[in-house]
Order: sequence, then C-alpha cells, then structure tokens
Amino acid sequence: MSKKNELLIQERITKAIYVIRGQKVMIDSELAEMYEVDTKVLNQAVKRNISRFPKDFMFQLSANEWENLRSQIVTSSWG
Repeated sequence: MSKKNELLIQERITKAIYVIRGQKVMIDSELAEMYEVDTKVLNQAVKRNISRFPKDFMFQLSANEWENLRSQIVTSSWG
C-alpha cells in the first residue's frame, strides 16, 4: 500500500471517530462502510460473537445523542 493510500485511510478513520459519553466511538454504519458490508451484517456478526468483545464494546445512542451527532459536520461537542 502506498504512503498516500495509508494517509487517506488514516484520515478517513480519524474523521469517523466521535467522542460520545466521554468515549471515542465509531458509528456502526460508518464502520460497516469501511468494511464494505451492510450495517445489518456488521451488527449481526457482532451479536453472534458478542463473547469476543468487552462488555463496554458498544452502546446505543439516545434519540437526543443521535440528533446531536447528525447535526455536526466534522466533530461533535458533547456535554
């Protein structure tokens, strides 16, 4: 992989990381897109293998958190 491609991939990942509830997270749909699978397929794979992940591996956003995140273009500010 070329250095330029590596930098593009790193930039894409960095832009997909948000701070929510004081934790760095990635939204399932963005992670699925990176792996080139449907979000449903990614979530099913995690649920089937849940014992392989730490208990705090994932959580569901509240409606308010989701709206706050959607309203942000590049970064989120969470209170």
